[in-house]
Parts: sequence; C-alpha cells; structure tokens
Amino acid sequence: MAKHQDSKGKGKPTGKGKPSGKGNANSKTKSFAKGNAPFKKNTTTTAIKATSNPDEMRLNKYISNSGMCSRREADENIAIGLVSVNGKVITEMGYKVKRSDEVRFDGRRITPEAKAYVLLNKPKGFATTNSEGKGRTVMDLVANASNSNIKPIGRLGRNSLGLLLFTNDEVVVQKFTNSKNGVARLFQVELDKNLKFEDLKKIQEGFKVEGKLVAVEEISYIQNESKNQVGIKIKNTGNTILRTIFDNLNYDIVKIDCVAIGHLTKKDIPRGSWKHLTEQEINTLKML
Repeated sequence: MAKHQDSKGKGKPTGKGKPSGKGNANSKTKSFAKGNAPFKKNTTTTAIKATSNPDEMRLNKYISNSGMCSRREADENIAIGLVSVNGKVITEMGYKVKRSDEVRFDGRRITPEAKAYVLLNKPKGFATTNSEGKGRTVMDLVANASNSNIKPIGRLGRNSLGLLLFTNDEVVVQKFTNSKNGVARLFQVELDKNLKFEDLKKIQEGFKVEGKLVAVEEISYIQNESKNQVGIKIKNTGNTILRTIFDNLNYDIVKIDCVAIGHLTKKDIPRGSWKHLTEQEINTLKML
C-alpha cells in the first residue's frame, strides 16, 4: 500500500518501489475523476451541420424512396455496379446524390418521389412544355395537382385539345416512347374539306413520305358527322404525324382533339381540368 506524501510533497516509495503520484503537483499523470474531465467542444458535430445539404441524400435512400427495393438491397445492387449517377457507375457506399441528378437502376431512370399520374383535358392556348418563357403552358394547369416532379408524356400543339398524361413514372413513360409497342391515342380530327374515300384507304394502308413509312393504327369517318371529321388512332407520342399525313394529301387541319389514351377517356374531366388516375387505371396502363 502506498504511504502518504511528506510535507515537501514528495511521494515516498510504495511497496513496489514506485512513487504513487497521488496528490503530487509535479506528477505528469492527470486525474480525470468523474466531474473533473476538461470540456471538449464537439467539433465533429459542428462540421457535419456546416456541410449538411438538404438537397442531398444517400444513394441507397434515393433508391429505396423510388420503390425499387429496400436500403439494404440497394447497397447490394450498388456494390455490384447496377446503379449509375449522371452516366457514371457508382459502387461507393454512402455516396450522396442531388434530386437533380440522373440516377439509373439497372438502366432504368428512377426518382425518389412518390409516383403520380395526372390526366389533363387540355384547352387551346397552352403549350405542351415544362420550360419557362413559353407563355401559358400545360404546367400552369396542373401546378397544384402533385408535389412530385411530373412531366407531360408526348405533346399536343398549343391550339390542340384533349387528353394529356403527366407522370414521374419512367416505366410508364417508356411504354409511350417505345417505338415498337407504344400506347395508342385516339384523335378526332376536323379537316378543311371532306376526306376522300381513296385518301382514307391510302392512310389505312400506309404510305411513304420522303422515304419513310407513315402508318396509323386505325382511321375511320366519325359516325353521324360530315366526312371532314375522322377518328384516327396512332401510337406516336406527338401529333406532328397527323399534320404530316394530311399536308401530304393536301388537307388542312382545322382542329385536333385527343379523346382517348389507351383505356383513358375524357369522361368526367371538363376542359381545362385534371384528375388523378385511380389505382385500377394505373394498373391497366402498366399492363398495356
């Protein structure tokens, strides 16, 4: 047992021949008894707060929020090189991405937002674009429809009418833009004069314009209407093909109205209004 120090503050030898240092002002050993430890500023926490960016999130969370898989499964897929960010394969765990980054999972672009599906009955005078500086656009009409970053699939001219689908679901977008399959859209087209029967047959059979085959799914006169009004079904995402067809046959288009997209119709959607697709409508759309 160590002996008490003398009046000069020098510790006397212990039973093991070593100074105890207990209470020794000259001892290099400092006491960190409970309550006596010096205060240290948490510089690590401060640094994290200073560099935190609310616009960023971990890549595995981004993938999980997209609904593709769990975070743990996301880590596994990242590790084997199935995930890319802005065209670069990422295998680093904890990698952070911004919402504006292009993230692809097994080649498919994904988004961390909730999937949204909005069907608009477009009026005249609105451009189909999400770019600013284009005057009135369809984005103004669906501004309050969803917090997700939805965009229109395909285009309708500024003076064209009818159905336009908005979504942030890349799987659905690819269905429309797939050149082999696509999703059929039905248009009601009004011409400046009656469509000749031989021209209707020519459109049915398909013909070439500048060496390219122009084909439609279906075309017919509209029942109980004059012959200058026809129904025409196409799978193209734009409606420029309609103008290509009728310009080539010397007809001017007076009006274009998209009345159906696949199984979706304008029923209960007044002009200028929109609706969210039902779960059944979404499931059917994905099966087309």
